[in-house]
Amino acid sequence: MSSNAKKIFLAITIIVPMIIYCYIYYKPIIQNAPFRKADFVSMQFSYGLTDTLENNYDSKTGVYQYVNNRDSVITKKFFLKSDDILYMHRKANEIGLWNFPDTIGQKSAKSKLVPRYDITFNYKEKSKHVVIFGDFDGNPKLLDAAVQMRKVIQETLNQAEIRSGK
Repeated sequence: MSSNAKKIFLAITIIVPMIIYCYIYYKPIIQNAPFRKADFVSMQFSYGLTDTLENNYDSKTGVYQYVNNRDSVITKKFFLKSDDILYMHRKANEIGLWNFPDTIGQKSAKSKLVPRYDITFNYKEKSKHVVIFGDFDGNPKLLDAAVQMRKVIQETLNQAEIRSGK
């Protein structure tokens, strides 16, 4: 057997089975991923200092309601572009939103003074709902990731609001 024939034989016996194994193993995982961008239905984001969560946005209806610095309730209607949804979905994957616990922090007696954020991503088959309390004293990496996700959503909403011109 020549040197080239040995290299070809080695490649066929090691590399080809490895590629086949990876294809067989990872194909169902990727196809059955519960949170795919193609299955995205809507997103809700609510925040506030009390249980009423007077500031909220629903991507299905496009209604954005918030309280400004003069304590006036402002209601606007605008929809997110597919680029905005794709950006938030990718950031949620990057940050690991799908692995967050359902509640970060605890409701306490002083919770009327502490901000609370509700984030919900709805997909065809599943949804992910996370409640974040501002007085969380657990794992700082988890809190940092939650705050980063909140900032991504708020920045995206602010940009979409400015784009709408309303």
